[in-house]
Amino acid sequence: MKTLRTGVVGVGHLGYHHARNYAALPDAELVGVVDTNPANRERAAGDFTVPGFSDVEALIACGVDAVSVATPTSHHHDNVIALLQAGVDVLVEKPIAMTLLEAEAMVAVAKTHDCLLQVGHIERYNGAVMAFMRAIENPRFIECHRLSPFPGRGVDVSVVLDLMIHDLDIVLSMIDGEVISLDAVGVPVLSTQEDIANVRLRFDTGCVANLTSSRVSMEKMRKIRIFESNAYLSTDYNAQEVLVYRKSPGPIPEGGNPMEHIKVEPLPVKRGEPLYLELADFLESVRLRRKPQVSGEDGLRALRLAQDITDFIRKQH
Repeated sequence: MKTLRTGVVGVGHLGYHHARNYAALPDAELVGVVDTNPANRERAAGDFTVPGFSDVEALIACGVDAVSVATPTSHHHDNVIALLQAGVDVLVEKPIAMTLLEAEAMVAVAKTHDCLLQVGHIERYNGAVMAFMRAIENPRFIECHRLSPFPGRGVDVSVVLDLMIHDLDIVLSMIDGEVISLDAVGVPVLSTQEDIANVRLRFDTGCVANLTSSRVSMEKMRKIRIFESNAYLSTDYNAQEVLVYRKSPGPIPEGGNPMEHIKVEPLPVKRGEPLYLELADFLESVRLRRKPQVSGEDGLRALRLAQDITDFIRKQH
């Protein structure tokens, strides 16, 4: 099997772990990292014994097959376009871009140059998510909570783009339908952008999704509940656990306790580091020339919905 030459653009907090996983993946070779911050660049280059560059053109000149772009979102567009135009397959961190126009351009250039463009919606590779995606049939109501303490970074964008977009992507991937209405509210607390946001989405399938995201919570929570006609699934992203509450077949006897007719069972979950699984799948897509699990079009759809939510919130003021 051909060894794929890989690189990472942006080796700060998250990008460093992209580099770490590329260095560990079989049949992959990390050949260089890029960062305009000398400290980030030198740390990653030294830890993984690869050249460190200050611009993406120098990495391209090394000859790379597949590259992760994990820079701040405002720099996604320029770096991704440069790589795609050079014929390099790209995994870009979420959100795909700062604006819809930038995202649309990235998707178009990938198509023109016959390159793969994957978006780093990493929750798709969470063992719990993979388990419940196999189990759901016809969601009728979905409730998501994603709460965390103030991060001190990434607050140049709304919490909708920072955190909620993970759950927007998951919800969009499980419902075969379109959003027909939304109602949302958001509040800036510690930054100039929305730090807390809630949205209620209604789909043309009849399903309703309620999503809450906060980056000013005293506790960390990553949970989703999915209600169907005879069951509901409860998922803890952090623990990578899924519980299914299912009504037993047949009618409930008259005078019986309905709760005694609900069975609770855990779903089998294959645990692993989601980022490792994501990058391994990305490289497999590169080798097989198959559509990525989270394509550029998927990332664009999630960004479009996130932008609609943000626009709705700001029009209320």
